[in-house]
Formats: sequence, C-alpha cells, structure tokens
Amino acid sequence: MADAHPLVRLETLALIGIGGFAGSNLRFFALGQLPEVYAVLLVNVLGSLALGFLVYEAQYSGIVDRKARLVFTTGFLSSLTTYSTFAVQTATAGGPLLALGIVAANYGIGFTGVLAGRGLARRFRGDRR
Repeated sequence: MADAHPLVRLETLALIGIGGFAGSNLRFFALGQLPEVYAVLLVNVLGSLALGFLVYEAQYSGIVDRKARLVFTTGFLSSLTTYSTFAVQTATAGGPLLALGIVAANYGIGFTGVLAGRGLARRFRGDRR
C-alpha cells in the first residue's frame, strides 16, 4: 500500500475511520443494553469470531478484498472490541474468583470465537477438513 496514490490512501484512512465510528458506537449500544461485564464479553467474543473469519477467509478463499478486510479489522473490529475495559474490569473485580472468571470468559470464549470464525471460513470455502 506504500506505493498507492495519496488519494487512495486517504480514502482507506477515511473508511477505517468510518469503520471505527461504527464499531465504537455498536460497543456503546451494547453497553447500554447489557450489564458492563456482559456487554464487554459479548463485543470481544463477536469481534474475535469476526476477526477469525476474516483472517482465515483470506487464507482459504480470499473473496473479501484486502482493503475491505483492512477496514473491517483495523477500523470496525478494533473499535468494537475492547481490551482496556476488559483489563479495568479484571483489575477492579470484586474478588479473585470474579477476576479469574472475567479473564477465563474473555480469553476462553474469545479464542473459541476465533476457532468458530475459522470453521465458518472453511465452510465458506467448502473445506470440511
């Protein structure tokens, strides 16, 4: 992308910004609908699922354009998901068991989301290995 015309790069930056705006607003909406711990878990897991799909889709079939993938991953998904809020929730949890539960849920279910995204990308391609 370094050799792209400046206007093309500017367009990509604008699209990433629009994706970021949409992702952060969706997270804000989730925070208004669910208790904070559950909302953060939800957006992190859904973001992991979508990121897993996009990364593996690129390997398996490559139907999603590189620029579109960049907009979704760097813009939308990076603003939808939130490590900082997850870290603060863990640090301020009401005890070690709750902190452990928050960590286990975000990492465990998030990793499961990535694997589910990979499975979805495989089905999208038709690979059932």
